[in-house]
Parts: sequence; C-alpha cells; structure tokens
Amino acid sequence: MLNIKSFVFNPFQTSCPLLWDEDGCGVIVDPGCYGEVEMQRLCSYMAAEKIRPEKILLTHGHFDHIYGVKALSELYDIPVYMHPDDAVILAHDDQISTAFGLKAPDTSFDWLPLSEGDILRGGKISFEVIHTPGHTPGGVCFLDREDGLLLSGDTLFAGSIGRTDNQWGDYDKLIVSIMDKLMGLPSDTDVIPGHGPKTDIGYERTHNPFLQPFNEPEESADEDPDGIGLDGSWI
Repeated sequence: MLNIKSFVFNPFQTSCPLLWDEDGCGVIVDPGCYGEVEMQRLCSYMAAEKIRPEKILLTHGHFDHIYGVKALSELYDIPVYMHPDDAVILAHDDQISTAFGLKAPDTSFDWLPLSEGDILRGGKISFEVIHTPGHTPGGVCFLDREDGLLLSGDTLFAGSIGRTDNQWGDYDKLIVSIMDKLMGLPSDTDVIPGHGPKTDIGYERTHNPFLQPFNEPEESADEDPDGIGLDGSWI
C-alpha cells in the first residue's frame, strides 16, 4: 500500500512528497526544507511514523527543491538521484537564489544520474523516470504506474505549466515533453506538482489553457520581479 504525506517548504511553497510502503520503506522527493524548523518537521514525522527513507529523488535542480538535500542525505546516509542535464542548474543555484533574496543552498552533495526509463524503488514502491526537459534541461517526472500517481515537479501544474523564461528554460521543449510524455497517461492518473494543488491528467488534458494550440506566452522576465511567472507558474 502506498502512503503519501506532502510537506510544503520555503518561501516558494515547494511541495516535498514523502512516500512509503506498509513496511515503512520510502523515498523523499524534492526536500526544499528551508532551515532547521522545516527540517525538523520532516524528520520528526518520519520518526513518529517509523519511516525509513531509502532515497532522495529530485525532479530538477532548482534551489527551492534542494535546500534540505545535503543534510538529509548525510543524516540518513541515503543516495540522491538527479538528471545530469541539471548539473548546470546546481552550479548556478547560489546566484539564482540570492537574486531572489534567499540564502544559497548547499549543493556539495553527491548525486547519481537519472535517465529516461529508469526504474527506482523505495521498498515496494516503484517509480519510472520520465525525462521532461523544458523548465530545466534535466527536469524529470516520477511515475508510479501501479498506483496511478505522477510526481510532476515543475513540469506540469494544476491549470498551468512550469515557467521557461528563466535561463536554460525552453518553452517548445516543455510543451513537447508534456504533450508527448504526460498527456497520454491514463486520465485518472493523480498528479502531485512541485507547487500548488493536486490535479489529474484527465483534468489537465481537457482544461489546462497552456496545453491548447497557439498559446505561447510572450511575457518578459523583467516584468516579473517576484519570481512567480506571469502565467501563474513558479520558478
């Protein structure tokens, strides 16, 4: 049985799904814990529920998704997985975060490379890696086919998509990633995005305005000083 507890961390309200099986074995996805208080929220919950994390999975390398990676990977002695195309994001996270007035994350953690089609297991839970470049070059989604669950990171949101006006973003690649790799999933596939509320593939396929033809945005990043996309999406 799949168990899910979603935490929300840091000023960007980044989702951190914690998933585990009936034996307490699980994975942590995108731990954006901003400081000791948020870190303790996650660790205390795992201790109370007797959850043993086996892996940290990253949908992409943006600072708001990795704040807690270094500390958690060392505390639990567990590996971190990320797509290698986002190494460039890690290399610039200090500059990106300070531009938003936030502290720089510790990016000195080791990580193992992900690639399209990889299967990652945490106890009895299995995730298929879907490479969805666009928001970042190495953005991925994690699909649990058995339980009908997609962890979409900042690729797909409820009623929106990830912003691509940041450096290394590519709108055309993002749309292709979503349309070719996600919209063909079963309609009842639940989606937990990297920010905002949950949704499902069927709803996004029929209601998401950014997945309709000829909707390419023309906004300028200079007009968006708060770092939240003018299209309603997040960094």
